[in-house]
Amino acid sequence: MKKNTVKSNQVPIYRDAGFVLVDPDTTKRAFKDELDHPRSPDLYIYSRYRNPTVVAAEEKIMELERCEWALLTQSGMSAIDLALSIFQTGEGTGNWLFFSEIYGGTNSFIDRVLKFRRGLNIERFSPNDGVYDLLALEHMLNSLKPEVVYFEAISNPMIMVADAEAIIKLAKKAGARVILDNTFATPYLWNPLEMGADIVLHSATKYLSGHNNITAGVVCGNDPELKKSAIEYRKYVGHMLSPDDASRLSSQIRTFELRIQRHCDNAFNLSRVLHDHPKVETVLYPGLPSHPSHETAKKLFGGKGFGAMITFDMAGSDLKQKGEAAARFIQAISDTIPLIPTLGDAGTTLLHVESVWGEKYPLPGMIRLSVGIDPFDKLKEAILKGLEQV
Repeated sequence: MKKNTVKSNQVPIYRDAGFVLVDPDTTKRAFKDELDHPRSPDLYIYSRYRNPTVVAAEEKIMELERCEWALLTQSGMSAIDLALSIFQTGEGTGNWLFFSEIYGGTNSFIDRVLKFRRGLNIERFSPNDGVYDLLALEHMLNSLKPEVVYFEAISNPMIMVADAEAIIKLAKKAGARVILDNTFATPYLWNPLEMGADIVLHSATKYLSGHNNITAGVVCGNDPELKKSAIEYRKYVGHMLSPDDASRLSSQIRTFELRIQRHCDNAFNLSRVLHDHPKVETVLYPGLPSHPSHETAKKLFGGKGFGAMITFDMAGSDLKQKGEAAARFIQAISDTIPLIPTLGDAGTTLLHVESVWGEKYPLPGMIRLSVGIDPFDKLKEAILKGLEQV
């Protein structure tokens, strides 16, 4: 019988739980090398440890984030857990500093896991009038001497852009390790590791995937010792992405740069439509000169774009009227722009801010838009139609 010579340009999906090892010597080498850097590229043991389909997707992310290693996990939250685990050694409980304007799930993880379950000493740094005061940060760093500093380049849902390069320098000067969540900015706009961050993470569910059909997370870095620590933790707690989701992620990453460029262009143009509309009171988008972080975003992202997230507040004489306006707007466009509690999808989605963050942001007229890659004329028409109903 003639041997099959068909070749595929897709990443094969290896659903094996365990892999064939040819002899005892190979088995010994495979287990010995499991935590080494670099690991033997052709030796696989068990898919909870490492899987070739997952490794192929990790290599694609390494190219995007310009890093020496990337480890995929089954969700953004597991990536957060993995990244933070790297620096938890049990050798004392030094101070850890988290910026306050970070993903709500991260804030809950800090309180319910890091503080309550693991006993870490956590401090938070908050902005003033929509910006982070670097002098106040330097003072806090010098007094706390934190082991770890954690922040996001673009905050959720208030879309603040941090002066990340300056923050990283101040944190490193104070002797801290820096973890940065780059989900909103993406590696299209900048690469934090090149500015001195120790660890960069993403909810790959969002823009890296971009199609709202998988959940995934990724942790990236350059230091081989940090990689070894992360591999060990992922192995023991089982934070491994499935090969099927890794295969889909590999395919979706092919269009990443094209998608993000369109996301950013649409958001920039839509922010101006909203800014000029009489039924909208405030638009939070760093591409607008009126935004407090506009100059910071221009410097940090080098003119590539300003991200794809817009938060805006409906006009109204009081909070009740604003809330009613927001509800009417959301209902009017629900067939075109659905209310979905996630972001980064190719299609535009929205979320009502108070419904999710009411305790922190009791603002019933505020809406967060995750701007997709829809044809802009169609997107603009939907938004204007919704505003007409208010």
